Amino acid sequence: MAVTPSFPDNNTGAGPAAGIGLAALEARLRQDLEWLALPGKSWTPVISRDGQDVLDVAIIGGGQAGMAASVALSHLGVRNVIFDQSPEDFEGPWATTARMETLRSPKTLTGPALGFSTLTFRAWFEAQFGLEAWNALDKIPRLQWMDYLRWYRRAMRLDVRNQHRLQRIQPRADGVVELHLSTPNGAAFVLARRVVLATGRDGLGGAALPPLAQALPRNKWAHSSDVFDYGSLKGKRVAVIGGGSSAMDSAATALEEGAARVDLLIRRQELPRVNKGKGSGNPGLVNGHWHLPDEWKWRIRNYVNRQQVPPPSGSTRRVSAFANARFLLGTAIEGATVQGDVVQLQTSRGALEVDFVIFSTGFKVDWNIRPEFATIAPQILSWADRFTPPAGEEDAELRDMPYLGPVFEFQQKSPGALPGLERVHCFCYPAVASHGTISGDIPAISDGAYRLAQGIAAQLYSEDVAYHYVNIQAYEEPELVGDEWTESPWELQDGNTPTGNTP
Repeated sequence: MAVTPSFPDNNTGAGPAAGIGLAALEARLRQDLEWLALPGKSWTPVISRDGQDVLDVAIIGGGQAGMAASVALSHLGVRNVIFDQSPEDFEGPWATTARMETLRSPKTLTGPALGFSTLTFRAWFEAQFGLEAWNALDKIPRLQWMDYLRWYRRAMRLDVRNQHRLQRIQPRADGVVELHLSTPNGAAFVLARRVVLATGRDGLGGAALPPLAQALPRNKWAHSSDVFDYGSLKGKRVAVIGGGSSAMDSAATALEEGAARVDLLIRRQELPRVNKGKGSGNPGLVNGHWHLPDEWKWRIRNYVNRQQVPPPSGSTRRVSAFANARFLLGTAIEGATVQGDVVQLQTSRGALEVDFVIFSTGFKVDWNIRPEFATIAPQILSWADRFTPPAGEEDAELRDMPYLGPVFEFQQKSPGALPGLERVHCFCYPAVASHGTISGDIPAISDGAYRLAQGIAAQLYSEDVAYHYVNIQAYEEPELVGDEWTESPWELQDGNTPTGNTP
C-alpha cells in the first residue's frame, strides 16, 4: 500500500519536519550556476532578415521537454525563446488532460534536472517538506509534478511566450525558418535559425482512433487525451476502449465522478504483466540507440510495442476498487451504432449497450490533422521511405515516424525539394524510432536535451565558421604586456655557453 504523506499547504517549509525552504534552495541553485559560469555567454552573430532580428532557436512547446531543451541551449550560450499555446502554468498535459493520481516513473529519477542536484524534483520536494516526507513518499503525485515544473520555469528564468499557437512553419533557403503564430495580440511573424518541436506525445499528429469512432456522434465519445468534463458521466454507462495506463486513468476518473457502470473492453486475453521498456533503460541504450543499424532500432522498438506496456498496478487497483467496474478481456470492438440515446457496441462477445464511449487508444503521426505542418509534411522523410521490416515485424506506428538525422532534424524525402527543412528538429515522442526514448519521457530527457543542444551549437558554429575565423584573427587581447621579463646580454663563457637568459 502506498504511503501518502501529509504536506504543508504552502511553500514556506513551515512545520516540524520542514526543509530549508524554496528561497534557500533557489539561492543554492544560483550559486551552482554562478560557480559553473552558467548560462553561457552568447557567441552567435546577431543576424536580421526582413527587417527583424532572427532568433538562434525557437522552441515550440513549453512542457518538460521544451524547458529542458531551453536550459541546455542557454548553458551553451545559444539564445532561445519558448512559444507555448497554453495559458501560463498549464503547459503540457499534467494539469489538463492527464488523469493519473501519480506518475509511473520512480520518484528518484532526475528528469529535466540536467545534472544539477538543486534542480531535481527531490530537492524541490525536500526543501519544502523535509527528508522524512520524502522517505514516506511512494510515487510523485501528478499535480505536484506540475507544481515542480512551474517552479523549474521560474527558477531557471526561461523566456516563455504563452498563448502563442503555431499556425504555419516555413523553412527558407536563406538560412532561416518562418513561424506564423497567433497570439493574444494578434498574428505574429517570427524568424529563427533553428526550430525545435517539443510538442509532446501527440507532437506530429493526434489521437489514434478506430474507424468505428466515425460512426458515432461526437457527443457520444471522447478520446482519453481530450479536455473533457468527467462529471458529465454521472449516472451513465461508460465503455472504455483499451487496457493501458490512460484507459485505467479514464475509467477510474469516470467511476470517481459517479458513472453508473464502467466497462473496460480489452482485446487481449489478459493484461501484460511486464514493462519491457524498463528492461531497456540503461545508459548504453540511451546513448547507443542512435548508433544502431536500422534493423536493430526497428527490432527493439517493435518488440516493446508488441509486448505493450502494462498499466501501473496502482492505476489498475484504483479501478478494481469499484464494484461497478468490469474488466472485459478478450473483447474486440467490431462496430457501433446509435439507437435513440443509447450506443450499441458490437463486440466479439456480443452486443453491449452504453451511454458514452472513451477511446484510450493512444496516438499516431498524422499530418492531416496538424495544418500548421502542411508545408513541411509532404517533404519529410519517414521510416516507411527508408526501411522495410521483416515479415512479422510490421508496425504502423514506427512506419509513420520521421527518419531523423543525428540532431533530431527532419530530412528531405527528395533532396532539394524543400531547402531548410533540416533546420526543424523533432524533439518529441515521434523521435523514438530514430533516437530512442530521450525526447519526452522523464528517465532520459536530460540526455536528449544535451544531445540536441550540443548538436545545434555545432551546426550554428559550422554555418558561421568564416565569421568566427575573422573574430579569431581580430582577437588582440594580450597575455603578455612586455614587462614580465628583462632581456639578458649575450655573453659567452668557456665552452661557448651563454650566461643568463638566452635570447
